[in-house]
Amino acid sequence: MVWRWCRGAGVGILGDMTQRRSRFDAELAASLSVIGGVFPPTITPSLIDFMRVSYASEPLAETLSGRRVEHSEYQVPGHLGEAITVSVFRRSGDTGRRPTIVYAHSGGLMFGDRFSALGLNLDWVEKIGAILICPEYRLAPEFQDPYAREDMYAALLWTAENADTLGVDRARLIVAGASSGGGLAAGMALAARDRHGPKLKGQLLIYPMLDDRGITPSTRQFDGIGVWDRVSNETGWQAMLGDDYRTEAVSPYIAPSRANDLTDLPPAYIDVGSAEIFRDEAVAYASALWNDGSEAELHVWPGGFHAFDIFAAHTHLAQGMISTRMAWIEKLLAD
Repeated sequence: MVWRWCRGAGVGILGDMTQRRSRFDAELAASLSVIGGVFPPTITPSLIDFMRVSYASEPLAETLSGRRVEHSEYQVPGHLGEAITVSVFRRSGDTGRRPTIVYAHSGGLMFGDRFSALGLNLDWVEKIGAILICPEYRLAPEFQDPYAREDMYAALLWTAENADTLGVDRARLIVAGASSGGGLAAGMALAARDRHGPKLKGQLLIYPMLDDRGITPSTRQFDGIGVWDRVSNETGWQAMLGDDYRTEAVSPYIAPSRANDLTDLPPAYIDVGSAEIFRDEAVAYASALWNDGSEAELHVWPGGFHAFDIFAAHTHLAQGMISTRMAWIEKLLAD
């Protein structure tokens, strides 16, 4: 596979690229006009406060209503030992050691909360009996790197260290995340390897945000349309990285595409839409994993915009994405 990109691309090249972009799936395209009122395609710094309201999760009681799920809440040491809140979800009545997923939520590193996409992710709890660990990692721009990634890694350590109390099966512990959380999950896998941390069974990277440099073709193909465009991406990375943005000072634990060594990592599952900016960096990350001898399963969903499984879960394409992802989790973590 050959990647062709001109780092000094001007307006003419950008315009040509947007004309040649992948088309949205017809069923998904019909949902975009509704989604735009809640999640505009272009997010600038002035919209962060709006997004923290519009993208906030529904009340937890509503999400849990009618589900066979128990919720516990803990205060645990995050980065620098400062307390963060962690929610733990388990299937009602389960006993003994259970497979466990430490999950990093989406929100471009600037918004969202530990209950983001919870309604979808609780299927892992109810259907396969996994324990779901959801940390409230701290957000940019108030808390810049390394807070988010170190909060998540601290929560992973806490999970492993308290496995006996929590009922965690250490042999079936995985990290997972969506969008910015997908990048944080990949970063946790790298950090666990490098720091001789918990042994991970797998890493679930859902349309992951992996690279602050914005160097792939797909990054520039969806300006002003869909969900999460180039400007939104730049807003998120700048908020998180500050003066380090697009410099060599950026750690691969926050931007995993910068990692030079992807050996000895747990098996990865990566899914992404073909009509979103993260397509090419997700494909490139899977290729880099394979090239370094690590295992990866990659799914590129034709015509899918960013996070279409959340925003248009009723569609045929979203149902395919969700069921295929669930099959991988079941195979990896089943009793």
